[in-house]
Amino acid sequence: MSSLPKLSRRALLATSTVGAGALALGLKPGAALSRNTDKVRLTFGPSGQLTQIAKDRGALEKTLNDQGVKVEWIGPFPNHAPTLQAVTGGSADFSFGGSTTPALAAIAAGSPLVFTQFLIYRPRTTSIIAKDGSGIDKVEDLVGKSVAVNRSGLGEFLLVAALEKHGIDRSKVNVVYLNPPDAAPALASGKVDAWSMWSPGVDIARHEYKAHNVFFEETDLDFQIDFTTWLTSKKFAAENADLVRLVNKALKDEADWATANPQESEKIAQGSPPRYVDAVRERFLTLKRTYEIYPVTDKAFVERLQKAADWLVERKVLPEPVAITDLLAQV
Repeated sequence: MSSLPKLSRRALLATSTVGAGALALGLKPGAALSRNTDKVRLTFGPSGQLTQIAKDRGALEKTLNDQGVKVEWIGPFPNHAPTLQAVTGGSADFSFGGSTTPALAAIAAGSPLVFTQFLIYRPRTTSIIAKDGSGIDKVEDLVGKSVAVNRSGLGEFLLVAALEKHGIDRSKVNVVYLNPPDAAPALASGKVDAWSMWSPGVDIARHEYKAHNVFFEETDLDFQIDFTTWLTSKKFAAENADLVRLVNKALKDEADWATANPQESEKIAQGSPPRYVDAVRERFLTLKRTYEIYPVTDKAFVERLQKAADWLVERKVLPEPVAITDLLAQV
């Protein structure tokens, strides 16, 4: 009597979940899946808006668990750059859904990362703010003043765009490189005169420090330069293509839910205990925020991101040209 070879736990898992996984991904029955792990480590933090909602709501974790994938949450992180470092260093598998600008900067610096999916949330709420009574009411008032930004990130590019639009040389403004946890108290104490920041940090600061917009991305920027994105390592994407697809689909489902359920999603985003006061949440509700997912196979979107990357290179926010089509996960 012949005996069957024993399967490892991972091999057995992959075999037992192939049917369900293929159907969930829209693959034909029997289509090959690639996976060498039954766990995915997802980073989170309040600046990664949709991922934070997904973590706190719990539906994404249950969905992946039902597909035989255990979710481990790593964080919280204050902004996108350290989540990229975590993925590069091997302590996490996905960045948390943050700015494309620091992602491109990390790749240009040698990080072996690839984009897995993109998101546009509307309206865009990133802005340069200054405290009421500071005498800074328009971009021209920033001349001779200090502005906090995150290096090679969303904050820096918005400042660059604002100065360029108003014909002001960057040398006339004192750019102070600070990450959000340090920039907020610097603005509050007057150590910097203005801050270029995204949601929800900018909204919290505007409320708590009695600040106002000097340059608002949604209305003052001529075209969108920065997008929300998730990244993983080239190695993880190559070895776990089906896991990347499963995570992408779970995040797409989360985006659709958040758009369709603003009251619940804004309440979850606020957190428990709350990360900000009800007045800030109520303002978000008036915006009626939407979350639109774009896959790496969307050629029109990739062209938009390439245009944005070229703009950043021309203005030396990014150190060298990048070809977006070379930076996409093959999923």
